[in-house]
Amino acid sequence: MAKQNILTAEQEAQLRQPIDDYVGKIQDKLDELRADGTDKVVELLNDIDSLKKDHIYTQQEKNDRMKQLQSDLEKAKAVEAKNKGEVDKLIADAEGYIKANFDKYYQAVAASCAEEKAEAQKNYQARIAELEKEHQQTVSKLTDQNEIKDEKYVHKNRLFDAKMQLEKDIQAAKDRQHAAFQHRYHMIDMLRMSKFTFGENMAQRVENYKYTFNRRDFLLKNGLYIAIVIIFIALCAITPAVKGVQLLTYNNVLNILQQASPRMFLALGVAGLILLAGTDLSIGRMVGMGMVTATIIMHQGINTGSVFGHIFDFTGLPTPAKVLLALVMCIIFTTCFTTIAGCFTARFKMHPFISTMANMLIIFGLTTYATKGVSFGAIESTIPSMIIPKIGGFPTIILWAVAAVAIVWFIWNKTTFGKNLYAVGGNAEAASVSGISVFKVTVGAFMLAGILYGFGAWLECIRMFGSGSAAYGQGWETDAIAACVVGGVSFTGGIGKISGVVVGVLIFTALTYSLTILGIDTNLQFIFSGIIILVAVTLDCLKYVQKK
Repeated sequence: MAKQNILTAEQEAQLRQPIDDYVGKIQDKLDELRADGTDKVVELLNDIDSLKKDHIYTQQEKNDRMKQLQSDLEKAKAVEAKNKGEVDKLIADAEGYIKANFDKYYQAVAASCAEEKAEAQKNYQARIAELEKEHQQTVSKLTDQNEIKDEKYVHKNRLFDAKMQLEKDIQAAKDRQHAAFQHRYHMIDMLRMSKFTFGENMAQRVENYKYTFNRRDFLLKNGLYIAIVIIFIALCAITPAVKGVQLLTYNNVLNILQQASPRMFLALGVAGLILLAGTDLSIGRMVGMGMVTATIIMHQGINTGSVFGHIFDFTGLPTPAKVLLALVMCIIFTTCFTTIAGCFTARFKMHPFISTMANMLIIFGLTTYATKGVSFGAIESTIPSMIIPKIGGFPTIILWAVAAVAIVWFIWNKTTFGKNLYAVGGNAEAASVSGISVFKVTVGAFMLAGILYGFGAWLECIRMFGSGSAAYGQGWETDAIAACVVGGVSFTGGIGKISGVVVGVLIFTALTYSLTILGIDTNLQFIFSGIIILVAVTLDCLKYVQKK
């Protein structure tokens, strides 16, 4: 009964024929009117553009040719302007006819496709029942266990074939409905020469999204984000009831962004290493080393603590010079260590886990031994207001993070180094064969990470007014790595976006801030982080490892 409501290809063509005929006649008239006008203008503009890039002609020949083209262009524009009124009238006529008649055709096709899907499901269920019956009858006649095993295997394959046929039939119905939808915009495209309104563009995007939507892929890509958003919404609802304060306030949002800003530098640095299918376990110790270095240089007065028994005194330097020197020294120290790790990784094919773990131990040992593990107090009180002042309550440290995101995005997406980074991360051997220096790219990624670590440690020192010690930054490497993984930077290499890193950092900072306000013990917060990392990497494996 359902098949009677399903349109055949011939019936669908008959329904659409009047629309195609009417619009087709108008399109023929438009093509005739545009031949010596709009079409000629487009052709001449292309010729002019080509002539500007052409180096075959002499300058005189080029000038003469350009003069002729400009003259022809003026004539074509005059014809275009003359026919504009008639063209607009014909387009309006065609669009009016499409608006009045196309929906009836499309709704008929949509209803037919819905019936096709229902019929496909019905056929599938009938086929499954038939296969089960045949299987039971066959098994009942068999006595040999090997034959029963073979029959079960054959039955399983038949069920799979039936499932594939169902998906094929449903996809055919989806294709048919999508083609009917797109036909309207194909006609409008021809009428207006590829000019669509905002609403028309959005309608096509929505339809294309629905057409290509896959539930499994959607959940793999966004499932973790959805879960975290749900958790955050729950925290926003629970916090006022438990603590009597609102979580999602303007000041809290600024506090989250302020705390996330130095961590953004660290995540951006390690993201490049993860893009190379690596990692960095020394980030936290880099921060501790940078904090100590920056605090010693920007300390107010003579340092009370010593480094290898030496007391540093930078009181003779003006404050701006102290700030700049602290930044330079932080970057030098962190970049030296990351470069060493990068060289071992690239030259000896050492896994970054080992080279950066060695860095972590060396840095912590040197910094702790040199400083005896003591804190170096506060920096000059005027420095934070000089480097990261609050303007109308807005912490400008956020702008530093925004600048870092913009710069690293440019490096990743607009430079040869960035393209090589993706290539080496995706397949180092193929990149090497194509002429890319894997050694230079790997060491470059580690050096970029070192610069970002140094900058991040310097900013954190200013944000916290100093108080640098070797133990500062412990555990920050897990936050940075986790933020990248949550943001979609794959450990399989060659896959990741800067926008994902930003989202990952904000998610982790917001979650930690929320749990702290709620009074959740710090140790329990590590459990939340661990679960998120585990889920993120699992989804990453499901998305990418199977493909490779």
